[in-house]
Amino acid sequence: MRAAGHITAGIGFALGLALLAGAAGAQTAPTRDDIVGKLDHFEEAAEVDLPALKQQVMERAKARIKNDPGPVNRPLIAPDLAKLPAFNAQIQFDADTPIIQPDSYQTVGRIADAMVHASLLPYTFLIVGHVESNSKTREANAILSQRRADAIRDVLVNTFKISTKRLQPIGLGEEQFLDRAKPTSAVNGQLQILTFAKVPEEAPAHPAAAPAPAAKKPTRKH
Repeated sequence: MRAAGHITAGIGFALGLALLAGAAGAQTAPTRDDIVGKLDHFEEAAEVDLPALKQQVMERAKARIKNDPGPVNRPLIAPDLAKLPAFNAQIQFDADTPIIQPDSYQTVGRIADAMVHASLLPYTFLIVGHVESNSKTREANAILSQRRADAIRDVLVNTFKISTKRLQPIGLGEEQFLDRAKPTSAVNGQLQILTFAKVPEEAPAHPAAAPAPAAKKPTRKH
């Protein structure tokens, strides 16, 4: 009986360790207030032409430059983005795809909660995709980072009902590392939410013009 008790205790101890390890490895979602605190100190919009930037990312990623300085010294393609309030999110995707893993949906939901907070409602946001340096081509990584940014935008719009007018996805691939000193670091795979600009005010509707008064009919003489 004593041996059986030792075995049972050993199994229970091992199970407890396994549960603790699983809990430690689980992704911890940030709170809404954490995200709001990162994004609510907007001062001025960055001078960034997003359609032009997308084209520049792809052109630079495709180019085979003989004197490319390498990922550590590669110049930032949009340095002005660093001036914007930013929240860096650890979103897990299936390998080499824009498919969001289930464990990360809570984080995306918290981002949505932050965006509808009173202090952030007046703003639009950039969803910026990044990719760490790996064995794939820079072009493939630029495309993947854009698809991942698009995927986050789609979930925020379709699942959490954030207005599409407030969201702009952009993938920077390897062209703007978050940690330039360590291009292969997983930090460079994080997704960024940036407070980009104020929501444009809608022009007030013009009231309908009052109808012209009807012309008086001449008085008929009897």
